[in-house]
Amino acid sequence: QVRLVEYGGGSVQAGGSLRLSCTGSGRILSVNRRAWYRQAPGKQRELVAAMTNAGSLDYGNAVLGRFTISRDEGFAVNLQMNNLKPEDTAVYYCYVSSGWTEYWGQGTQVTVSS
Repeated sequence: QVRLVEYGGGSVQAGGSLRLSCTGSGRILSVNRRAWYRQAPGKQRELVAAMTNAGSLDYGNAVLGRFTISRDEGFAVNLQMNNLKPEDTAVYYCYVSSGWTEYWGQGTQVTVSS
């Protein structure tokens, strides 16, 4: 059984940086897409950043130029977040897909104070 776990969340002041990492247990034979989503209180979950196995990248408009997604061994995925803003406060979820199967982490809280 595949389980994803996020690391690196926490509290930071505006302008600061955090690095999120997502690793897991289990085995995924063929990863199609790795991504990070976030959900702020009272808002819908939204895409932060994504990368396909072919290397195509996609970023949400709100984080373009500030966040960088990268992959690691296996199905691990990282998110470097720079110049954080209070509006980046949310629970961040990692996501991995393989064919029609989707895997989600439990989420990690990121809080940015002004």
